Amino acid sequence: MMNTPLQLIDSRGKYRQVEGNIISCVVSQDGQYIAFATADGDLWLVPRNELEDPQQWQMIQPHDGGILCLARDSTPSGFLTSGDDNQIFRIIPGQDPQLLVKTKRWVEHIALWIDPKGKGTKIAVTVGKEVHIYHHDFDQPITILPHESTVSDLTFNQEGTRLATAYYSGVTLWDVKQPVAKKIKDFIWKGSHLVIALHPREEAVVTSMQDHDLHGWRISDGHNMRMSGYPTKVQSLQFSNDGKWLATSGAESIVMWPFFDGGPMGKPPVELPGIPGGCCTIVQFHPTYGDLLAAGFLDGSVLFISPDGEKVLPISLGQEKDFGEVTAISFDLSGSLFCFGTEKGIIAVIDLTAQA
Repeated sequence: MMNTPLQLIDSRGKYRQVEGNIISCVVSQDGQYIAFATADGDLWLVPRNELEDPQQWQMIQPHDGGILCLARDSTPSGFLTSGDDNQIFRIIPGQDPQLLVKTKRWVEHIALWIDPKGKGTKIAVTVGKEVHIYHHDFDQPITILPHESTVSDLTFNQEGTRLATAYYSGVTLWDVKQPVAKKIKDFIWKGSHLVIALHPREEAVVTSMQDHDLHGWRISDGHNMRMSGYPTKVQSLQFSNDGKWLATSGAESIVMWPFFDGGPMGKPPVELPGIPGGCCTIVQFHPTYGDLLAAGFLDGSVLFISPDGEKVLPISLGQEKDFGEVTAISFDLSGSLFCFGTEKGIIAVIDLTAQA
């Protein structure tokens, strides 16, 4: 064991162990609260002004049962949760949980888009074979998007005018800028599509598949792209802010597919340093600093790494701390806070602001 491990969690972070597997972590719009959700139904709320004392972090149980999804809300300090009680709650720290809607099926995915000019909010939720889109108040769905099979994931484009949905046998791109949404295009490929990523300039859409592959389509003409060779299922994928790279989990290294100069077809992926003998489980790019990627691993390690692989900063090292598999990571919107959670109930927050 190293005498002075270079881990940011020791110098700038705080953590504690709680009961349950952490399924998600999110920082509020204003950056003042961090939420961690467990599969058992516990929601841990961490005020930014109490980072130094993890024993003061508070737990609530908004649902009658487990939590299925946790998302940032349009309220400055709030969050949205869905549970296996078929309910969606708005959680604002210091207030009682507010029941927004009760659905006929589980809501396993929530996607949020907020107009940067403050002129509106769109919240899309999966309800079995349907996607329901709401305004902030959740009064009634603005529109309901039907699918032939259960929707497995969804994401808005940057302008909030389009929504991409994944399901068994493919992906659909929807026009949602009008009150009545309409289908733009179906992208069909037989198989189970699990997680979806939309290129920031809408040049491509990519999904992870049950059989350890990625499948993508060029949006302009529907041209198919297959990215294979993973030893395990890809559970996490995200495009860089400039759209040049698609980062993915699913291998010992961090796999980066090039989406420039004609890529990814005909070009091998870049494999960034990972954890020897381990496996990358989750990835996320820094929201404002495009040359920084966060990656979590099966042994509990978390790394910050540049897309060229030349800069690596350990946040947590699995050889030093028995945290278990990293199951959730997130930045705040400004990129000044980073949080992660693990299967063994570790909840951690790292302050990335400059220190004198």
